[in-house]
Amino acid sequence: MRVTSRRLRTDVTPSRALLVLAAHAASHGLPPPAMLSGDWFGSQAVIAPSLTVSPRDFPASPEVDGPPGVIGGGWFGSLAYDLADPSGRTGSLPASAWGWADHVLRWSASGTCYLESLDGGGPSVSTMESLLASPPPSLSWTAGPLRRPLPSEHRDAVKACVHAIEAGELFQANICARFTGSFSGSPAALFASGVSSLAPRRAAFLSGAWGSVVSFSPELFLARHGRSVRSTPIKGTLPRRGPADDGNARLLRQSTKDVAENVMITDLVRNDLGRVCEVGSVTVPSLLRVRPAPGVWHLDSTVTGVLRPSVTDTDLLAATFPPGSVTGAPKIRALDLIASLEPCGRGVYTGAIGLLSPVAGLELNVAIRTFELDGGSIALGVGGGITADSDPEAEWQECLHKAAPLEHLLANPS
Repeated sequence: MRVTSRRLRTDVTPSRALLVLAAHAASHGLPPPAMLSGDWFGSQAVIAPSLTVSPRDFPASPEVDGPPGVIGGGWFGSLAYDLADPSGRTGSLPASAWGWADHVLRWSASGTCYLESLDGGGPSVSTMESLLASPPPSLSWTAGPLRRPLPSEHRDAVKACVHAIEAGELFQANICARFTGSFSGSPAALFASGVSSLAPRRAAFLSGAWGSVVSFSPELFLARHGRSVRSTPIKGTLPRRGPADDGNARLLRQSTKDVAENVMITDLVRNDLGRVCEVGSVTVPSLLRVRPAPGVWHLDSTVTGVLRPSVTDTDLLAATFPPGSVTGAPKIRALDLIASLEPCGRGVYTGAIGLLSPVAGLELNVAIRTFELDGGSIALGVGGGITADSDPEAEWQECLHKAAPLEHLLANPS
């Protein structure tokens, strides 16, 4: 497989490029683009200009040597939490959907745009430069206010989870709620606006005949480059009222409850990776780091390891999916408890979205802060980790803090 990377003479931003490509695809009867934005494979953004994303199992991809930093192309897609729901519940979007791109646009960490391809796929440099120079289209959306479940329903679920923890059934579980509403217009415009205003680290956009996934996730589920793998679980949250607000950042690091959440899930991720990594290779190079995200402060930790030679990406997912930070410990009991306490399936929410590249490897986010769009409807999942110290009202307020920046975005089309 031949890999090429050619620099483009353009200063177009990734968000504007997405809108141009979405309008071009729509006017020419082509599939819409897909996009990753924030910090993916060491780059600012990756766009597949036109991509058919269809329901299918997680793909296999041979590894191909390429220049450092180059992505070339690959499989863009998503894995829904539904794949692991023991109750068998499903959402309206596919449980697994993927599409192959033989060329991509990649913005490097410094902001330089490259047209990259596998086996000569894609247009010429001049054609792409000309397309990206097109005037930005006027794309917008309208959405009704998101309907929330009764706060008492979530509080009751939290109380039941605390009772299960007190009974010794598990140490922690992630209990979530689902907000729903109406949506019309351009999902790509919603994503571009959110990327610009929220600056999420692991944002992802996928769209097809089945609907759209618009993810503003801050969390890395898996990054596999060669045989090295890492995961950065987030656990622990307090509201953030602006760039200068660091009071809650200090309180978060000092919170017994939030620190316990993070340490337990970090240990769970260590155990998951230990099932497929070389003995002694799993380490925790970063523990309990406080980082900003839209509207909140988070605690995150990083776990790394070296995969055994025989382990495939499918094996890696079998050992780690769904992400530990959105399930609980022990994971199997947490999955069962979640199914009994949450009134509906999660869909793609708390699954994973990303790219499998034969050149660059595999990177997936945790599908949180994620809108799911289908047939004029929109859904947003929110939740948090429950421990023995959890207060039901505080847990509901945490859901509202996480949802607030996305509700504001939805109600204020730019």
